[in-house]
Amino acid sequence: MTPSVRLQEMIRVIRSARTQGEERGIIQRECADIRSQFRQGDNGERSHSLAKLLYVHMLGYPAHFGQMECVRLIASPRYSEKRIGYLGAMMLLDENQDASLLITNSIKNDLSHSSQYVQSLALCTLACMGSAEMCRDLAPEIERLLRASHSYIKKKATLCAVHIIRKVPELAELFTPSARTLLSEKNHGVLHGAVVLITELCERNPDTLVQFRKAVPELVQIMKGLVTSSYSPEHNVAGISDPFLQVRILRLLRILGHNNDTASDAMNDLLAQVATNTDSSKTAGSAVLYETVLTIMDINSESGLRVLAVNILGRFLLNNDRNIRYISMTSLQKIVQTDHNAVQRHRGTIVDCLKDQDTSVKRRALELSLALVSAVNIRSMMKELLIFLSVCPPELRSQTASGIFNAAERYHQSFVLHIYLLDILGTILTNISAGGDVRDETVPNLIQLITTASELHCYTVHKLYRALIKDIAQQSLVQVACWCIGEYGDLLLKGECEEIEPVQVTEDDILDALETVLQSHMSSPATRGFALTATMKLSTRITDNVDRIRSIVSIYGSCIDLELQQRAVEYNALFKKYDHMRYRSEMQKHCCVYVHVVPTVSVYEKNGLSLKIQCDKQTETEVTVTLIASNSTQNDITNFTLQAAVPKVCNHSIFKLGSVFAHTNSRYSFQQPY
Repeated sequence: MTPSVRLQEMIRVIRSARTQGEERGIIQRECADIRSQFRQGDNGERSHSLAKLLYVHMLGYPAHFGQMECVRLIASPRYSEKRIGYLGAMMLLDENQDASLLITNSIKNDLSHSSQYVQSLALCTLACMGSAEMCRDLAPEIERLLRASHSYIKKKATLCAVHIIRKVPELAELFTPSARTLLSEKNHGVLHGAVVLITELCERNPDTLVQFRKAVPELVQIMKGLVTSSYSPEHNVAGISDPFLQVRILRLLRILGHNNDTASDAMNDLLAQVATNTDSSKTAGSAVLYETVLTIMDINSESGLRVLAVNILGRFLLNNDRNIRYISMTSLQKIVQTDHNAVQRHRGTIVDCLKDQDTSVKRRALELSLALVSAVNIRSMMKELLIFLSVCPPELRSQTASGIFNAAERYHQSFVLHIYLLDILGTILTNISAGGDVRDETVPNLIQLITTASELHCYTVHKLYRALIKDIAQQSLVQVACWCIGEYGDLLLKGECEEIEPVQVTEDDILDALETVLQSHMSSPATRGFALTATMKLSTRITDNVDRIRSIVSIYGSCIDLELQQRAVEYNALFKKYDHMRYRSEMQKHCCVYVHVVPTVSVYEKNGLSLKIQCDKQTETEVTVTLIASNSTQNDITNFTLQAAVPKVCNHSIFKLGSVFAHTNSRYSFQQPY
């Protein structure tokens, strides 16, 4: 390759390189030639050399040594050299480099050039890489060009003004008067730039937003002209008249109509017209309709118009383009809480999207399906979600399972529905992979669900006990089963259950199952913790195997797992220090208040106030307790309030709590049933 090859020849030679090393060799030789050309001064080849360097830069090779050459070419009086110089500045320079400051004066001079093409080069460069200092220096020139006679210059000046506002927000007021006048332009390019400029101004200044709300009727007329205009080959895209300008106007209307009834009313008819007359069979039409929907949903629109917007999104769900289906579900997800009934009409189509091959579409469909679950459709939706759970990608399985659990927790009011949901949740825990697809909150959520349905405790403990003895590989299922056995093991021992065929089990059977969990290599430390706690709880619910439970617990007092060791040590302490408090009769299993041996117990002694509890009478169904409150001070005690709280297991017992309030000179008594 000769040193003076043209750009086209250099590109051909580089592309013909067979290896990366060969390509680097060609680039190095050519860069050496370019450096030589730059050192020779003005020989007519500088612009060609810079063009070749820019191609080298596009390939990812260093080209910083051409920055100063860009500055020289920009100052050249020749248009051909200016064009390459400005292009090089946009590619090789940025606002953080000192060399960019050297072109400020050249840009200012070119903004006043007699040729509109030279002016456009300066405008494009400033809009592309102008720093804050450059914007401050050149802002008056840009504001002047907004009033230029050439539409070509106005269009570029408006976009340059947008860049200046983004770099130096305090200069926004400089462009506000000119921006309003640009809306009267007929040129679509200028209108597009004006709408972008006004949008930027309104987003940054609330006062400017109020000012431009007066321009809503004008924007509506421009939009109507686009919707009803005849065919124009210059602006037509797939049968839609300038969809780019339509989208920009709709975005601006959305900002102007947000939380403003007057502006919203002024654009309601227009939005209805666009929504009904725009063809959605092409991408351009879909883009306009999508922006229309977003505008309807963000302003204070009429209810009928919002339903129309939801129906448009519903039609998008049937589109063959996955991108359109994706953005449709994304939009529906945002409005499902405010327009739930309207979105609910498209539930079938949304559920069908769970079968889409694209994972991102499936994820959106899953999120929307979970949001549509209600007490009315929970059975059908659970069926669909379970089918999806069995075939969904691994990355969606955790989200699906947790979503089903959360839905079940919300809608478990009825007795039959509660059984149905518990069966579903048990199925999920049984079939999903061992704990890895269940989120951390799933187990406590299911436990909470079981706790709130006291009438189903017997059914639940029988169901989970069967699952436990069948398979202990599913850690989440094992944890819930152990918790239930620890809480409701006495119901399991009774062997009576109306909702399911009961299983006749003994105390040894239950302890065998828990020991299996404790000794299994598949059990995680958390699962062993559930099993150990359940074993300890059973010591208050069984009578013949307390010593076996004490033996099981003591084994783990020296366990290598610190959490399990701590639990075992604490439970052993309960056996040693507080064994006299263990329930010894059937009454003790159902009553929470039990005073053993001491007939009167002092529970509070402070500031002259003494509180004692005395057990007067106890039967299998009733305990009568007297609270004796004594005041040893010389002053009366006022606002004395007595409150009693009992666990849920005592809800069916009848408690009569009497108290006597004593003063040094007087004595009061009252009886209060609980």
